[in-house]
Amino acid sequence: MPLLTGAEPFRHEGGDTAVLLCHGFTGSPQSLRPWAEHLAERGLTVSLPLLPGHGTRWRDLGVTGWQDWYAVVDRELRLLRDRRERVFVAGLSMGGALALRLAARHGDAVSGVVVVNPANRVHGVAAHALPVLRHLVPATKGIASDIAMPSSTELGYDRVPLHAAHSLRNFFRLVDGELPQVTQPLLLLRSPQDHVVPPADSARILGRVSSTDVTEILLEQSYHVATLDYDAERIFQESTAFIGRLAPGAVKEPGLGKEGTTAGG
Repeated sequence: MPLLTGAEPFRHEGGDTAVLLCHGFTGSPQSLRPWAEHLAERGLTVSLPLLPGHGTRWRDLGVTGWQDWYAVVDRELRLLRDRRERVFVAGLSMGGALALRLAARHGDAVSGVVVVNPANRVHGVAAHALPVLRHLVPATKGIASDIAMPSSTELGYDRVPLHAAHSLRNFFRLVDGELPQVTQPLLLLRSPQDHVVPPADSARILGRVSSTDVTEILLEQSYHVATLDYDAERIFQESTAFIGRLAPGAVKEPGLGKEGTTAGG
């Protein structure tokens, strides 16, 4: 299937400090592209891959699972480590869980973690019924575009395939058990008004990681997809400052970074 316009992956070759961005479940790189461009403009190497089953049609997601999604970001991290001195991982929602697992599994190969409204579990009565329900009902209503700003829209599916949701549930359980292995500096930004991921998920993550350098920031004006919402600029600025603190000299003023190329697709 052809990609939806705007769902293309994003890559930028910048300096020796890289950032790997992970998008959310049923979403696409479009939800993080402004963030990726902000980081690229400041001289950082940036990779924002498209996860399998995303960016086309919801039925394509239904034949993939967490192993497919994680394999892509794991490979991207290894490629970045081969070429760059430092790598930070970041993500939105499920992308936050992917970033946390990368940190737990790769240890010192990850210099820091930034997560926005990270998801930790599938909630509600339906979550417990997923093992059976997924064989009876192909999909349920979508979760994309939970945004307070009326003029902003997320490019995501309007349906959630239940086979993929069941795999996501299993992935969250796996990541939850690995959270104590996360020791890197952590920046967690969350929206108190989030209609997709409740505050309990962030609280659970903060309570289980072993990181000692932890910063939590509230995004008071945004809903779940805060990277496309009123607080987007704050996310960009706070994450850039976080990276700059941990990697002195890595962040440049726009237009002064190392020459690079930006490519979609």
